[in-house]
Amino acid sequence: MLKDITLGQFFPGKTVIHRLDPRTKLLILILYIVALFLAKSYLSYALMLVFLVTVTLLGHIPFKSMTRGLKPMLIFILFTAVLNLFYTKSGRLLFEWKFIHIYSGGVRTAFFMVLRILLLICGTFLLTYTTSPIALTDALERLLNPLKKLHVPVHELAMMMCIALRFIPTLIEETDKIISAQKARGADFETGNLLRRAKALVPILVPLFVSAFRRADELATAMECRCYHGGDGRTRLKVLRYAKLDYLAFLIGLALLAAVIVLRHFGL
Repeated sequence: MLKDITLGQFFPGKTVIHRLDPRTKLLILILYIVALFLAKSYLSYALMLVFLVTVTLLGHIPFKSMTRGLKPMLIFILFTAVLNLFYTKSGRLLFEWKFIHIYSGGVRTAFFMVLRILLLICGTFLLTYTTSPIALTDALERLLNPLKKLHVPVHELAMMMCIALRFIPTLIEETDKIISAQKARGADFETGNLLRRAKALVPILVPLFVSAFRRADELATAMECRCYHGGDGRTRLKVLRYAKLDYLAFLIGLALLAAVIVLRHFGL
């Protein structure tokens, strides 16, 4: 299950999506999320799905990686679907048994909620799959640059995000190694009730936290030895510049949002 977590991974490439400015991709993701939460009909969600599939194909991202990354979220998605299915009391009554009542509105709400979560997660995956953590850090810092006038530590926030994304695969790999080592020593993580399984995780969490703090200390020492002092006077190897392709992609994102708003307004 741990190996199925693909958030934070970067697949290098030279596709149209990879060549976009990371600031453009961040802004398009924001427009995509806003459009996703404004979508209310089957046609709107179909439009969002077509957009997501098109971007995935243009980025040459294998669908297997997308579906593999969704596996750890299945329990959360199913729990959300069940809550919306049983607690939405609108529309026709479809099923009734004792205290269980299922309405047509509940089925529709559960379906849209699951679809919204899936599209949201996949859209976020596409950003990390096609953009390196360093590029994301630079883009976030440039976009939040006006907040420096309000004394917001923009560079520090961007650096924290970069480090977090960078170490997600590393911590997952470390956790997998610890689990394998504990199983080799006779540990059992798959049998027993929920409380017993939770207690069995203690031998994993302790060395994992120790390893994470050790890595953080080593990273801080390495940055200090290289005289790292933050964003003041810092130069970049690759300077971010917008190209015609970025303006075109941003217009497509705006068109997607406008289309969803129009569909919502006319109830289509």
